[in-house]
Amino acid sequence: MLRECERIDDLHRDGLKIIQNPGSFCFGMDAVLLSAFAKVHQNQRALDLCCGNGIVPILLSAKTCGEFFAGLDVQEYAVDMAKRSVGLNGLNHKINIICGDLRDKSVLPAASFNVITCNPPYMAKNDGKISPDPTIAIAKHEIMCDLDDIMAAAKHWLVPRGKFYMVHRPQRLSDIFLAMDRYGLAPKVLRFVQSKANNPPNLVLISASKGGGAQLKVEAPLIIYSEDGKYTADVGEMYYG
Repeated sequence: MLRECERIDDLHRDGLKIIQNPGSFCFGMDAVLLSAFAKVHQNQRALDLCCGNGIVPILLSAKTCGEFFAGLDVQEYAVDMAKRSVGLNGLNHKINIICGDLRDKSVLPAASFNVITCNPPYMAKNDGKISPDPTIAIAKHEIMCDLDDIMAAAKHWLVPRGKFYMVHRPQRLSDIFLAMDRYGLAPKVLRFVQSKANNPPNLVLISASKGGGAQLKVEAPLIIYSEDGKYTADVGEMYYG
């Protein structure tokens, strides 16, 4: 079950566990926030792009009433680890992890998902130092896909009026809005994430609709830590509720 350097971590929800490799694929808080932000209703199908070790589909299977969940990632090792985590939790009937390039629209049937989520690489290909480890480089930089690729995939695989949910960095918001507009995704909800109440946001959660009007709702910011350094009630609920 476990490969070299891997471990099994408790997700503190419904007895779920996940296989992780601290040297390459470990989920962060952004994945937990995304899984709490996304809404998957009864009888709906959800796809997670850039799924990594499968954390978002696994959490969504516990947090929502969705009927079926899929994850897509281009990295074979990440997909293998995610598949083993799905099997570890006895969720093979509910979650399917696929190895494939989201730029290849033949990987999945068009208009086959009600919801698409994505925790993508945050950094443009030419921004910052790129890790010499290709698994880390692909996860952090837009090497294998960029915002246009992600929005094009969301448009292709979402049903009409389907919902797209993403976590990203606030400094990329202009790029995000422009890419969404190019592919007919209308931003609907925006929520900034701050480590503390007096800190500037370091993450942003955004939802969009395939088609629909242009009205955008900006929610109150999500504060991660209270003044005593502990998780706020909102974040504690996302992790342990």
